[in-house]
Amino acid sequence: MPSNSLVGVKFLRRGESTPTSDSSSTDAVAAVEDKTVTLGKGRPTPSRREAEGRRRGPVAPAPKTAKEARARRKALRGTKEERKASSAERKADMNDRRSRMLAGEEQFLLPRDKGPVKKYVRDIVDARRNLLGLFMPLALVLILSMILSPALQAIVTLAMLVMMLFMIIEGVVLGRIVNKRVRERYPDTADSSFSLGWYAFVRASQVRRMRAPKPQVSPGDAV
Repeated sequence: MPSNSLVGVKFLRRGESTPTSDSSSTDAVAAVEDKTVTLGKGRPTPSRREAEGRRRGPVAPAPKTAKEARARRKALRGTKEERKASSAERKADMNDRRSRMLAGEEQFLLPRDKGPVKKYVRDIVDARRNLLGLFMPLALVLILSMILSPALQAIVTLAMLVMMLFMIIEGVVLGRIVNKRVRERYPDTADSSFSLGWYAFVRASQVRRMRAPKPQVSPGDAV
């Protein structure tokens, strides 16, 4: 039978602790310290602008006078020889890109001209002798003749209307030809019939030597 005697029981006094309580409190303090370390650095995370500013170094103070601002701008621009060399380099790069674009290199083409379908349409148009290409030169001749001789205004207006009628008819015929041949060679193309016909119409209405990219085939070639 258990005894209710308190003999052998040791009561803790102020300032005393058991070994178990000492180890528990030590573990708790360590856990709190670890949590404090892992929770954060005690300061807000720097913004992207602040981080970039630290990487770039200290920011120069703002100029105090207009003269100092002009001097700083001049220093940033570099010397006259450096600006000339930079301008010549940019011009040479632009000319190189344009020449490659006119040559038909895919990576330098405009988005409207990219792809094998558009190249095939250009070859179809360039291999034909189109009346559309004569519209702009003839229109300029008729306008000049009307300015030089106002009495020819009625005749010039009638001639312009006839030319526009022929241009519309040839544009419709060319669009049908282009769409038929493109569907035969590229049946899975996502280009609509209108976009292909309009692309062919615009190219055919330009003077041959002014077309961009430059024609890769001669009139009459088999495409």
